[in-house]
Amino acid sequence: MIIKTVAATLLAMATSSIFLLFSPTPKSFYHSLFISSSLSDNASISNHLYTLTRRPHVAGQEANAEAAAYVLSIFTSSSIKTHIAPYPVALTYPVSRSLTLTPSPQEPQSQINFNLQQEIYSGDPYADVAHEVLPTFHAFAKSGTVTAPVVYVNYGSLEDYEVLKQMGVNVSGSIVLARYGKIYRGSIVQTAYEAGAVGVLVYTDRKDYGGGGGEGKWFPDGKWLPPSGVQVGTVYNGLGDPTTPGWASSEEGERLSDDEVEKAGDVPLIPSLPVSAADGETILRAIGGQVANDDWQGSEDAPTYKVGPGPGIVHLSYTGKQVIGTIENVIGVIEGTEEPDRFVILGNHRDAWTFGAVDPNSGTAALLEIAQRLGKLQKRGWKPRRTIVLCNWDAEEYGLIGSTEWVEENRQMLASRAIAYLNVDSAVYGPGFWASATPQLDELLKQATQQIDRLGSGESDFAAFVQHVGIPAADMAFGKGYPVYHSMYDDFIWMQKFGDPMFQRHVAVASLWGLVALWLADAEFLPFNYLSYALELQRYMKDLEDELPDKNINLAPLFKSIEELKKAAMKINSHREEIEQHKGWQFIGKNDHFKVRELNDRLMMAERAFTDQDGLLGRSWYKHLIYGPSKHDDYGSKSFPGIDEAIEKAKSLKTAESRKLVQHEVWRVARAVRHASQIINGELT
Repeated sequence: MIIKTVAATLLAMATSSIFLLFSPTPKSFYHSLFISSSLSDNASISNHLYTLTRRPHVAGQEANAEAAAYVLSIFTSSSIKTHIAPYPVALTYPVSRSLTLTPSPQEPQSQINFNLQQEIYSGDPYADVAHEVLPTFHAFAKSGTVTAPVVYVNYGSLEDYEVLKQMGVNVSGSIVLARYGKIYRGSIVQTAYEAGAVGVLVYTDRKDYGGGGGEGKWFPDGKWLPPSGVQVGTVYNGLGDPTTPGWASSEEGERLSDDEVEKAGDVPLIPSLPVSAADGETILRAIGGQVANDDWQGSEDAPTYKVGPGPGIVHLSYTGKQVIGTIENVIGVIEGTEEPDRFVILGNHRDAWTFGAVDPNSGTAALLEIAQRLGKLQKRGWKPRRTIVLCNWDAEEYGLIGSTEWVEENRQMLASRAIAYLNVDSAVYGPGFWASATPQLDELLKQATQQIDRLGSGESDFAAFVQHVGIPAADMAFGKGYPVYHSMYDDFIWMQKFGDPMFQRHVAVASLWGLVALWLADAEFLPFNYLSYALELQRYMKDLEDELPDKNINLAPLFKSIEELKKAAMKINSHREEIEQHKGWQFIGKNDHFKVRELNDRLMMAERAFTDQDGLLGRSWYKHLIYGPSKHDDYGSKSFPGIDEAIEKAKSLKTAESRKLVQHEVWRVARAVRHASQIINGELT
């Protein structure tokens, strides 16, 4: 008996030695190699950005197709199977614009005609292609001509209109002048329309974008927006092609008419134009009436802001054209060896309003850096456990069109197979690193940041993944905003001088972004922690209690469901530890593989449970009940968006029916959280 035991022990030792001798290189070796200085290349990433930003490249234009070809070539040369996913979608371009101001109706000869031009500076290396920059406009703006007195509305939020109402100022029939900075420009136009305005002008205030009007120097001598600089952008309040809401656009597919699109409520019904700081101040000087509050004023050397209406009268005319143009998503796939049917997706958009050095091509350059590093890892023998998908989106600037069409076309496949979506829009705005994520990824991001030695301390393409399908997602970047946003001065020179002179931040984002993707693709157990999710929801509950319009609204169902989620998260964490301990040094059996796969599936599918097929009230495309955009600001994100919207309505209406709606939304969220717990537990009731 003793002899048999010794023999068995020796056999086990010998087998273990042979296993170790011939075992493959551990994934952790490749992960460390990925973030090492031997694979990263500041010069290469700088060259990518320079190449991508040589010309303005708006969606649907030739220059953007050339940029797509460049991305395709880098993916392909990195041994990544790549293809173009084209979509015919609705895009708009400016045809004509005019803006005049009559400061005083008694003196019509004093009329001012604005040239609406962003000025080329002396020595501008992009002067030869400046004519390719589209005239300043708002995408999907309503064509029309209006003449009316001007009212200054600060940032154009609901709260700002409430202040005007308290001041006795009526904006009905006027053209409003709002400044960029607090809310999404499409929300500015929509709120103005709801208040009765007939037109909208949105300008960049020097206080926010021009260095405060004091010592700050503007580009090219400083980072600030020149007085003639204009922030362009879309004023569409939906996501995806407005003519194919909820389904992917195709050549022969169903498409709404222009009238049907307008009735859907996501495109503006009054004309608008973006204008410069210089033009905005000129108009402000022609506005009389009451002096605006201190927090509505501009920089110290700016004129005193008054609210109007008038006496200045503005004549605004805009004509745009809508076309069905072809956009091109570039999709690269590195197939997994053990779980090819599980996808880890990385995405960034390529189209820009002008040169797009910050937005979005700092992110595109980082994505290309990741592609090249993954290509080098493959040459050294690395193969991912799960499939990695690299996505370069088109027409994001028009309303997340490229990513949304792709998600709508692949909805069922993504719902059943996607592990996570990792987004970078603009990789580098400036100093200071930040990241946001659905909470089960929080710990993973924290661990990754500790591995990258160069790290410091909006709506984007993740929207369709999280809010429509329910896929865990993260978004990351250096900095949070920059003065030359969406202007013709967002070029390679600005990035080289002010954003990231050594391109170290670009390299750092690529390292972190890629490392998180590698961990998700290669880890045997998905590194999701739903305990973080439950704790985050408990924090949201404290805020929710403070917002309730009626203390008789019962939050107990939601409290209880979150506690159930917490218990389920702790249980699955313990289950994972049990499987790991059971395996120990033993060979992995078929049953162990099944247990790991089954546990991972529960972790992957739990986020889907936070979605509801009916979506948010009046916004059915948004299915996620935990996270969603604010109804009055697409830049703003809300926890429990359905409850939040119901509370806002109840505070306004003060009726029993509106309070009942709040309770209904509480029940909806409670059910969704409970469903997530059931999936994590993996048991039928």
